[in-house]
Amino acid sequence: MAAPSGAASCEDFAESQELLRVMRTIDDRIVHELNTTIPTASFVGKIDAGQTCKELYQSLMDAHTSRERIIKNCIAQTSSVVKTLREEREKAQDDVALLKQLRKEQTKVFNERCRIHYKPPKSQ
Repeated sequence: MAAPSGAASCEDFAESQELLRVMRTIDDRIVHELNTTIPTASFVGKIDAGQTCKELYQSLMDAHTSRERIIKNCIAQTSSVVKTLREEREKAQDDVALLKQLRKEQTKVFNERCRIHYKPPKSQ
């Protein structure tokens, strides 16, 4: 069970979240994978359990690495956008449209990092 290899788009948070959910399938189904790939006593000689466990472990590690890479990439992309907007704000401090865009990106970064831990009031 390999992780999807498609490039993640960080523009659409829901899409990114769905991709990560799909990539967690191997973690969520680990007990099932072990039950179906590790031989019972009657099949011990027919299947190499050591090789099967090694392959399953490698699949888990690949999935973890892929998810971590996607998450860090999205954080870096979003942080880069915020940094660029902040630099533009410094150049044109009275540009209302730029300030609104910066606030939107800052809120997006905040929500991506804190959405599980804290939800700010709707009026903000």
